[in-house]
Amino acid sequence: MLNDPLNPTPAGLPDKELYALLGEFRDVDALMGAAEKLRDAGFLRWDVHSPFPIHGMDRAMGVRPTILPWIALFHGLAGILLGLVLVWWTNATSIPGVPSELRGYTYLISGKPIFSLPANIPIIFELGILFAAFGTILGLLGLNKLPMLYNPLFQSAAFRGVTRDRFCIIVESGDSLFDEGLVREVFHALDAVHIERIIEKDEEA
Repeated sequence: MLNDPLNPTPAGLPDKELYALLGEFRDVDALMGAAEKLRDAGFLRWDVHSPFPIHGMDRAMGVRPTILPWIALFHGLAGILLGLVLVWWTNATSIPGVPSELRGYTYLISGKPIFSLPANIPIIFELGILFAAFGTILGLLGLNKLPMLYNPLFQSAAFRGVTRDRFCIIVESGDSLFDEGLVREVFHALDAVHIERIIEKDEEA
């Protein structure tokens, strides 16, 4: 039997306090079908939670490829450029009018070129890797909005159960298509076994 507590909004609590609507489903097949329906309906700010990875869920949700590789590439190229400028400045520059303490060190060693790209590839490569690593870490934290010390979902016992045996879908109230009545109807139509309102802050905390 469908367990759908009405959980009405307390008197005086503004609508903006509603963070999301949670729908719990019986099994993986029901969860996958619900994800496909929400994707086709055009919802954007929603997520699926399960106790284990589900093959094909990204496709069912319509998840787009992450831009993290592009962030890493941009920072890696910035590191390569910085490394190239660094080795050029420290080895091959002698600019008239610049104080000697700010000039590079134009040492001529064994008749080799003052600036030789092959000889400096290790430095350029290492700076490229270093900047790409920092860019990846910072991009990962930024895209996932970390660190996040609190989330309204922590109030829900059903959500806490996703680490064991629950299958849930969260539709955030910030979605442009969000309407509580409409989302409830969608969850009902998709045979959700539990529907729960998630508010921004637990007033009893």
